Amino acid sequence: MNDDPIGWTSYFHQVARLTAKRSKDPSCKVGCVIVNPQKKIVATGYNGMPTCENNDEVFPWASEGETPLDTKRPYVVHAEANALMNATASLRNCRMFVTRFPCAECAKLIAQSGIRVVLYEGDIDKDPDSKYCQAASIKIFHHCKIRTVRLSIL
Repeated sequence: MNDDPIGWTSYFHQVARLTAKRSKDPSCKVGCVIVNPQKKIVATGYNGMPTCENNDEVFPWASEGETPLDTKRPYVVHAEANALMNATASLRNCRMFVTRFPCAECAKLIAQSGIRVVLYEGDIDKDPDSKYCQAASIKIFHHCKIRTVRLSIL
């Protein structure tokens, strides 16, 4: 048995992966953890629907539909946005661990929050339009001096 403790980066990465399991999304589960400079978790979040009564019946989890309104895309709240909303303390100089590279919408929110480092596991997704979204996120992070670090999959 290995009694050596795991490092902080691996620990928070695993917490983000565990948090992703809370998502009800059948095709894409994303988790996020925000950690302050003292290595304390100040927020967690996962992708889900807006909080309202009967949200499972109101909002679809489908990736494809007759119209965009029949899909999850216009409704789902991303893990990063949920974590930012769930924060229990200042996010200045915090680090964000997320299981997927943030989209441009989330990158803007991250920049406004004061987070300085984003550690991520995978790219946005395989959708051809995603490369533009990821490029926009990279530009936002670069100009806002937010460091990004790709984590190896454990």
